[in-house]
Amino acid sequence: MIRTISITWITALSCLCAETSTIVAKVGDIEITNTEIREVIAGLDADQQAAIAADSAALGQYVRALLVQRMVLKQALDKKWEQEPAVIAKLVRARESTLTETYLQNASTPEPGYPSETELSAAYETSKSKLLIPRSFRLAQIFIASDKAKLEATIKQLRAKTADFQTIARSASEEPASAARGGEIGWLTEEQVQPGIREKLPKMVLGAVSEPIKLNDGWHVLKVLDIREPRTPAFDEVRENLVTQLRADRSRSKRQELLAQLLKENPLAINEIGISSLVLKP
Repeated sequence: MIRTISITWITALSCLCAETSTIVAKVGDIEITNTEIREVIAGLDADQQAAIAADSAALGQYVRALLVQRMVLKQALDKKWEQEPAVIAKLVRARESTLTETYLQNASTPEPGYPSETELSAAYETSKSKLLIPRSFRLAQIFIASDKAKLEATIKQLRAKTADFQTIARSASEEPASAARGGEIGWLTEEQVQPGIREKLPKMVLGAVSEPIKLNDGWHVLKVLDIREPRTPAFDEVRENLVTQLRADRSRSKRQELLAQLLKENPLAINEIGISSLVLKP
């Protein structure tokens, strides 16, 4: 029984040409080839495919899960589980749902080349106000939950002429993640900053250390490391996102048009009384 799938196997799988069919995983008499895995992955949605492509370990986990699924499937088939009436009904519904959804996806796929550069430029100009990146701050902090004596000692250290905020934050801050980075929190927009701190930001001088700010969780001593004023990103910065958004919008529009046309050609007739009686009878 193969319990693990090495990174070497995974790398080899990705490099094999499409015509070559090689067994890459096995449990008992169940075998999985690289061709089968390619076919299964091709049926996943874009996000799942991207996750697997970005992480070889994720592919290994996926193959393991596929092996387990095949083991369970074999046992179910051996017991003729697919012949159970309730299972037959579910299989019919699953088949209908899959056929419907894949057909709609195919029919609503935007045409190749959409959007054009002209359409992209127009979308960029139209959405500029929504693309505005608000004022943001690169912050560092020293957090002390409740120990006032520790807070006072830390403030005293910070006021020394030779004080180094990063060093003091590493030893004194009680927020492990930022403490490990010398107190740095990272970039935050004004909306992302807690209200109690946000109202203090306009008064804080770049590079200066704030007085302790008391919030519900404890004391925060802040340092503004950098400031970015509001700006609209350049076209090239958002081009890929615009392409994705426009294609998604076009896909939704085409789907709605298709459904509307089908309903126009085939008007619905619903027996409301009959439906009500079904709901009333469990």
